[in-house]
Amino acid sequence: MRLRRQPVLLLSIAAAAAALLGACAGVPTSGPMGFFVTSVGSGRGGDLGGLSGADAHCQNLAAAAGAGARTWRAYLSVPGAAATPTAAAVPSINARDRIGQGPWYNAKGELVARDLADLHGANRLDKTTALDERGRIVNGVGDQPNEHDVLTGSREDGTAFSPRGDTTCKAWTSSGEGSAVVGHHDRRGLVVENWAKSWNFAHPSAGCTQEALVRTGGAGRFYCFAEK
Repeated sequence: MRLRRQPVLLLSIAAAAAALLGACAGVPTSGPMGFFVTSVGSGRGGDLGGLSGADAHCQNLAAAAGAGARTWRAYLSVPGAAATPTAAAVPSINARDRIGQGPWYNAKGELVARDLADLHGANRLDKTTALDERGRIVNGVGDQPNEHDVLTGSREDGTAFSPRGDTTCKAWTSSGEGSAVVGHHDRRGLVVENWAKSWNFAHPSAGCTQEALVRTGGAGRFYCFAEK
């Protein structure tokens, strides 16, 4: 019986491998820039002018780098709000729902993620590929200063948190009180746990002022993706 099953098993493995290779072959390994880490933040800590201000910042940086013809969105989430006797519930805004379907390439044309599943799974983001809009490497662990904290306000799957605690510097409008969840663009931390290697969900910031973001290991940068 084992001898009879072996060819069938081998055929199944071969078919699965062919399907995987076919899926990968459908996405070019190089393409126009559709992703970058902002070279600068707003300069106001966690106050990005809300999602619209953050999107405009992405658009302006992309335009200055020659990619302004595309529509750019900041990879940022905002928690919703529960219904009250005087107001209807407000749905959450998820970073993953704002950025299109991919694929996304960095400023050097290198593929960083094929689609949303790949982006929130086995993507190709690290210090060598998570570049700014000019194709420059962003400081990470071991550099002075370390600026690997990137604002996201998101869970690992790219969705927003519960509204019970502040994870977005008051919906990206606070440069004082509050906190924001950040990821590590270089996929490195001071400890070896997996959370320290997350590009979008590593830890909360020390606060929302520019000084607090710097003290945590960042500079107020965030991710920008071409929605289309």
